[in-house]
Amino acid sequence: MADQTKITLARLAEMKRAGTPISMLTAYDASMAAVFDDAGIDCILVGDSLGNVIQGRDSTVPVTVDQMVYHVECVRRGTRRAMLIGDMPFLSYSSEAVAIETARSLMQAGAEMVKLEGGISVLDIVGRLSGLGVPVCGHLGLTPQSVHKLSGYRVQARAPEARKQLLEDAAALERAGCAMLVLECIPRLLAAEVAANLAIPVIGIGAGARVDGQVLVSYDALGIGNGRRPRFVRDFMLGSASMNAAVHAFIEAVRNRRFPTDEESYADPA
Repeated sequence: MADQTKITLARLAEMKRAGTPISMLTAYDASMAAVFDDAGIDCILVGDSLGNVIQGRDSTVPVTVDQMVYHVECVRRGTRRAMLIGDMPFLSYSSEAVAIETARSLMQAGAEMVKLEGGISVLDIVGRLSGLGVPVCGHLGLTPQSVHKLSGYRVQARAPEARKQLLEDAAALERAGCAMLVLECIPRLLAAEVAANLAIPVIGIGAGARVDGQVLVSYDALGIGNGRRPRFVRDFMLGSASMNAAVHAFIEAVRNRRFPTDEESYADPA
């Protein structure tokens, strides 16, 4: 039976210090959240990725705060143990006042942490939210809300200047009050350096195995959907008899650092 101890910020910090990898999946409804929670997942992210996998859109940009609130409320009903994190959608933290209102809505809907994208441009907002008692998770590297500015979904921080900027942004987010950081689609050695430099948990998606945990979009991890999947995705339903077994397989692969492999990660430039 999975450990039923409630996951808190203190527990996540303990896992970081102990070198125990943290497992995270996205969920958008109560039923799937309950399966993940029962299997022992550490964190559940209600991601604005619902724009892609639920709504069938090409990006996360059209997702609204009201839609995020609805899905957080649904997931909250299926979650008991896991830390529940809610994404702050596109331009819902464009100023401190707007960010406070968005965070209020998500936290009152049941989120225990909010996640936002960006580095130096969001430091004041991170500091303000953290000062008001809102746990904040940062997100660097490939930031899906900036997909049009980034000219598509591609690996980030390969060039020396971009690498330097990401290291500086990560440190600044921690100083501003972030309690966790997600790194998406960056070279694995760079991600390992960020994780080694920070005291807060660093969660990777396409960032190699030498970070403090892994997150996947649940639809990807369960082999749901069509089209070409990124190299960092593994279908955990293959060889699993049930969704519960697949989630257990994901958790065990993360915990034992068998996921991702180097082939499921991005190498640093030579």
